[in-house]
Amino acid sequence: MIRFILAGSALALTTACATTTELQPFDEAAFVAAVPLADEPDRPVEIVETAIALPLPGQMKPIETSLEAPSVSPRQAIREGREHALIEPSVDGYVNAIQIYPYTEGALYRLYASPGQVSDIALQPGEELVSVSAGDTVRWVVGDTVSGSGPTARAHVLVKPISAGIRTNLMIATDRRTYHLELESVDGGYMAALSWRYPADELAELTARNGRAIARGAGSIERGLVLEGLNFDYRLSGDDPDWKPIRVFDDGRQVYIQMPANIATTDMPPLFVLGEDGDAELVNYRVRGSYYVVDRLFRAAELRLGERNQTVVRIARTQRRTGLAALFGG
Repeated sequence: MIRFILAGSALALTTACATTTELQPFDEAAFVAAVPLADEPDRPVEIVETAIALPLPGQMKPIETSLEAPSVSPRQAIREGREHALIEPSVDGYVNAIQIYPYTEGALYRLYASPGQVSDIALQPGEELVSVSAGDTVRWVVGDTVSGSGPTARAHVLVKPISAGIRTNLMIATDRRTYHLELESVDGGYMAALSWRYPADELAELTARNGRAIARGAGSIERGLVLEGLNFDYRLSGDDPDWKPIRVFDDGRQVYIQMPANIATTDMPPLFVLGEDGDAELVNYRVRGSYYVVDRLFRAAELRLGERNQTVVRIARTQRRTGLAALFGG
């Protein structure tokens, strides 16, 4: 019984070794250079305009023909500077009952309030309130509160005048920025709430998102690869340079040549491919991370580097192994 088992095992191993055929010699002239294609990773958002400072009213000045600057009194300069920096509410800026201003460093934001009514100044979610300073704390009631909790907590500054026809200014300091507001009390109407949108933060978030998308694309070679359908029956021969591929496999449609991790610091060797029928065929490939992705299957290919004394690594597809040959490696 034992003798029968040993004989069967020897026969199986002999069969396994016989299933892998020897490589046939290839004609060097039959190889044709593959064409590398640029592989741009998909980005979720394309930034077509960078954030610029919000143009405030009165910033555009006529060019003076006189070489001498016009003389302006300090009092007039202060008044004009304040008026030009002041941003008034607009119909387009309303979202429901909230007036949303685009935030710009140094701008003055108008808030209209009314006696007996509370106006809410909502800050950016996650922004921590440091201090609130009002010019008139006798006729204006100023307080603060917080809505939400954790990273979505939002600070609110509440203001209420005690009479109409009064004005003051308000400065809000947070851990991220400073807000300057002009408060005015009127009869017959008030602003229930105001808030801001932050173009610079939105641009930074889009840039970071694109960076994460690029990093994800660099760490993956293809989506939808099925591990059960991959074929690793490729043989490497020839020279043994530092850039020699680590492994080669295909998914039935494309061939993936994995290069060493430090391939970016060395010269990328061009790829020459022999067609399925042994004839020279035009083949495209892309470099994705440390992988060469060839757009079709091939019988054999060569990575060549140099002009005269070329360094050549040949990649040849062997007969796909089955049974014990695949298990024991031929």
